[in-house]
Amino acid sequence: MRRAMTRTAALAAMMLFGAGIGGASAESRVALVIGQAAYRAVPALPNPVNDAKAIGAMLGDAGFEVTEAADLSQNELRAKVGDFAATVAAKGPDTVALLFYAGHGIQVDGENYLIPVDIDPKREADIPLQAVRLNDVLNTLGSVPSRTRIIMLDACRNNPFPRINKTTGQGLALVDTKSGAPGTLLSYSTSPGAEAEDGGGTNSPYTAALLKAGRESGLKIEDTLKRVRLAVNQATEGRQTPWESSSLVDDFHFFAAAATPSPAPGDDPAPKPRTVEEWRSFLKGKPVDQANALIVSDGSADAYEAFVGLYAEPPFAPDAKRWLDRHRRMQAWNRAVLVNTGSSYTAFLAEYPDSDLTATARKLADRLRNRPDNAVAVPAALATPVVAAVAPTCPCGPATPLLQQKVEPKKADGKKTRSRAERDDPPKRGKKASRTRVYVEDEEDDVVVRRPPIYDAPSGPVIQFGGGFRGGYGGPSRGGDNYGPSRGRY
Repeated sequence: MRRAMTRTAALAAMMLFGAGIGGASAESRVALVIGQAAYRAVPALPNPVNDAKAIGAMLGDAGFEVTEAADLSQNELRAKVGDFAATVAAKGPDTVALLFYAGHGIQVDGENYLIPVDIDPKREADIPLQAVRLNDVLNTLGSVPSRTRIIMLDACRNNPFPRINKTTGQGLALVDTKSGAPGTLLSYSTSPGAEAEDGGGTNSPYTAALLKAGRESGLKIEDTLKRVRLAVNQATEGRQTPWESSSLVDDFHFFAAAATPSPAPGDDPAPKPRTVEEWRSFLKGKPVDQANALIVSDGSADAYEAFVGLYAEPPFAPDAKRWLDRHRRMQAWNRAVLVNTGSSYTAFLAEYPDSDLTATARKLADRLRNRPDNAVAVPAALATPVVAAVAPTCPCGPATPLLQQKVEPKKADGKKTRSRAERDDPPKRGKKASRTRVYVEDEEDDVVVRRPPIYDAPSGPVIQFGGGFRGGYGGPSRGGDNYGPSRGRY
């Protein structure tokens, strides 16, 4: 009887896990949750540690293997991300990897940085040396095989460093995940170029909305984030609207559906996005508050453009117009940074002469004033000279010199033609074969084949963090980035 009860209990547990409290039976789920609050050089933040603990608990209930960390230095933050990438690699390609970060994050020169607690910058140039670049995190996670990568950043708070907060741009710069590894979703707590609020309660507005919407059963993550957008926008009276960029190729649910969930404003099973004209037709005649909820949930520029054209009066039109203007400015800024020439920054300044990015654009335009606009990077495949045969080299040692071996020319009947030296003075027996080039009398028959050494690459993934990853992960790659520019310092 006891054995039967034990077997029944085990079977029930397997069925419960298979049904997926979090909806994940075939996949592995791993999460890294970070809360940065106890900053040493600036005032501490009240909510990030609370946010991280609450999100970690929700993810644990959703079937994730969660690693939590708080108040990390630069070296500790880098190490945590590297260890997390190694965990993802060990779990295999059918893994969902989720990174949640709460704390400070800023943009400098069009680059986004996560801020360790031990940072103390005196100038903008200190940020790349003391902080952790977001593109390094994205490239590190994209370098290991996994099904889905979700990065959620409650990090768009104000720049807290008085020496540089007047010259850097507000919030975070736009990042397009479609230029990186497929299967990535990046979520910001507010739109690019805007600042998020820490909140007056236990959790930030973004985290509070995510905790509620994330626990609703059966919602795809896209619909979850639609509800988060609307909830945060309403809680902050339009001051803050979350944003995301997605290249997901598989559906993801935090929790499996026990029943068909009730639809919410903005939930739309049709995957095809609406055009501006389609949005105008869809919104026309609707009450203004309902129309505003629909476009906030959707979060697209086309939806906002249609709304601004139809509803010009307060209370919703001013916020919608500010969102649309900021979105267009951040898109123009992203284009300028990707092109990264003096002319691209000058063109941005001509279009937006007075914004929070004006000082940065002027600085970069001046920095690049002597660089020709046509000095574009040559792809590695085209940079290799056609006449030279380049052999792979082992990274753990010096390159082995190429061997040159003579191929004897043949007569029309297929027999080899001997040189005059071979006919008059045949080689003596026992003489050591030469590995150098051998010339024949008729140079036009001298054919040389270069045989590169054989190099067996080491098996298994190689995890490297902090310097970016070179090539292989799609999109416009500027100096090794897959999700954005890496211009170096001039």
